[in-house]
Amino acid sequence: MTASFLHGSETVEVTTGARQITVVKAAVIGLVGTAPKGTKNAPIMVYSDKDAAQFGSQLPGFSIPQALNAIFQQGAGSVCVVNVFDAATMVTAVTAETHTVANGKIKTTYAPLSGVVVKDSTGVTTLVKDTDYTLDDFGNITLIGAAAATYGAVSLKVDYNKADFTSVDATAIVGTVTSPGGVRSGGKCFDLCYNLNGFNPKIFIAPGYSSLSAVAAEMTVWANKFKGFALKDAPATTTVAGAIAGRGPAGAINFFTSDKHDILLYPKLSQYDAYSNSYEMRWYSALFAGVWAATINNEGFHVSPSNHQIQGLAAAAGNSVVETNISASLDDATAESQTLNAVGITTVFNSYGTGVRTWGNRSAAYPTNTATRDSFYPVQMAGIVLDESVRYAMLQFIDKPVNQAWIDSVCESVNSFIRTLVGRGALIDGKCIFDVNDNDPTEMGAGHYTFSYSFASPVPGERITFKSTYDINLLKNLK
Repeated sequence: MTASFLHGSETVEVTTGARQITVVKAAVIGLVGTAPKGTKNAPIMVYSDKDAAQFGSQLPGFSIPQALNAIFQQGAGSVCVVNVFDAATMVTAVTAETHTVANGKIKTTYAPLSGVVVKDSTGVTTLVKDTDYTLDDFGNITLIGAAAATYGAVSLKVDYNKADFTSVDATAIVGTVTSPGGVRSGGKCFDLCYNLNGFNPKIFIAPGYSSLSAVAAEMTVWANKFKGFALKDAPATTTVAGAIAGRGPAGAINFFTSDKHDILLYPKLSQYDAYSNSYEMRWYSALFAGVWAATINNEGFHVSPSNHQIQGLAAAAGNSVVETNISASLDDATAESQTLNAVGITTVFNSYGTGVRTWGNRSAAYPTNTATRDSFYPVQMAGIVLDESVRYAMLQFIDKPVNQAWIDSVCESVNSFIRTLVGRGALIDGKCIFDVNDNDPTEMGAGHYTFSYSFASPVPGERITFKSTYDINLLKNLK
C-alpha cells in the first residue's frame, strides 16, 4: 500500500539512543508476624511511625509493633508488613477478672483486645467507658467522674478478650494460596507486593518465628525468589558455643545452611518495653534490618551495614543490653566476635566506648563458599540491584524490531547506567557488550538476543594489615 498523499513536508520521529534505567529499591523490608490491630494477610506498606500505628501498640506476645519500632529507631525504613493475627477470632474470653482499685486505677492481667466490660464487685452494675473510666491498650483502667469516688477503694470485675497465639504457628507465618480463588496468607502475600507497589522486599524478617525450622526454610525461598536476604535469628538463650555448633549438622538451631541469601544473626538485644515499664530482650533481626535500610538510604546499597551503631537499646542499671555478652577485639582472632564472624554469623561488637555495633559482612555461604560475590552480602546486594535494575528497564526494548540501532541502544543504556553507579561509588567499573559469538543466527531468528556485562563493586575493608619494621638505620637521625 502506498503512503497517504502529502504535498509538503513532514517529520518522522525516530527513537534511538540510550534509555534511562532507574535503580530498584533495595531498602524495602518484608516483615511477617502478628499485630493486635491492622489488616490481616495482606501486604501493607509502612513508611513511618504514623503508618505503623495502624498495627497497634507493643503488646506482649505480638511481633509487628515491636519490629516496626526497632526499624524506625534506626532512622529509616520502608516495610511491607503482613499481619497473620486475626483479632476477631484468635482470642480467648476472660470472665469476671477481679482487681482492687488503688489510687483510682486497676490493670487487667492481660492486654485486652476487645469486649471490655467493667462491673462493680457484685457484677450487677456496669460502668460506662469514657463516663466512669478510661481504658488504654495496655489494660490500664482509670476511674473518672463520680465513679472515682464511688469505687475508689473497692473491687471491680472485668470481662475482656485476650490474645490466643496457639493458632499462630509456622504454617500461619509461611502462608498458603487457596485454590480456586488464589487467596494468599502469610508470607505468600509477598507475591503481591510488586503488583501493588512496583517493587519487592529485599530484606525479609520474621522476628520470633525465624528460629522455627519450617519458617527459616521458607524465608530462604522468599529471599531466593525475590533476590533478597533472609535475616534469621538464633533462638533465645542460645550460647556462643550453641550458635557456632548450629552451623554444623549436629547443631540444635536453625543455622545449618550455606545459602548465600541467608544472614544469620546472634544474639538478642535489650530495649525498653512500655507495657511492663521495664526492659525486654528483642530479636536482632528487626534492629539489623533497620540498620541496613538506613545504611542503604544514607550511604548506598553497596555499603555494608556492619560496624554501624544500633540505636534504641536500653537496659536496667547493672544489666547488659546484650542477652549474651560477646567478647570483642579488633586484633584478637580468638575473641567471640571474631569466631562467630569466622563461621558466617553476624553478631555485635560491644566494647569500651563503641556502643553496640553491628558486626559481620558474610552471608551463610561463608566459609563454605568464599567467592566475593556470594560471601560478602553487600557485594551481593550491589549485584542484585544492578541486575534487577537492568532487567526491569528492558521492558521498553522488548518486542521492538531489532536492528543495529536497537542493539546499540540496549548496550548504551546499560553502560550509561553503569557509569552513573561508578560516579556514585556503587561500582568500581563495568561494561555491557553485544558479543556475536553469544548470538547464533538461529537464536536471533527465534527472537532471542544475548547481551553480556561485567562489573565490580566495592568490597568491604574487612581486614587491614600493617607491616611493622624496626629500622636501626633511623637511629642516625639522632642529633
